[in-house]
Amino acid sequence: MYYFPEPPYFLFIAGMLGALACGFAFQATLKQKVNEWSKNRSTRTLAEMQGAQLLLPFLGISGGICVFLAAGLEVFGFPAWLAYTISLLLTLATSFLVWSQLRRVLVQLERGGSQALDLDMFN
Repeated sequence: MYYFPEPPYFLFIAGMLGALACGFAFQATLKQKVNEWSKNRSTRTLAEMQGAQLLLPFLGISGGICVFLAAGLEVFGFPAWLAYTISLLLTLATSFLVWSQLRRVLVQLERGGSQALDLDMFN
């Protein structure tokens, strides 16, 4: 007789909570750096935003999401190696796209100020 392994509910919850905790740290760091930049309008502040202070929480978010996705796939019966392969590929692709978009927004903010990000002008 074949027995199904116990799904990793703990990893499912731990991945979600880890990503949320790192997300709050990312949000606080980003708000702090943008407030610093708005006070002194220094390009150095925007360049520092792409450094380790912002990258570390972002990597934490990505790692938590990867574990969350893999555990979610394992709950539906995927083998662990396949679940982690799929979630790693999805997480890497999404993280790369989000980080590159954040970089573009910061460059646009540096060049044109906060008026460059005015999205209401398209209505």
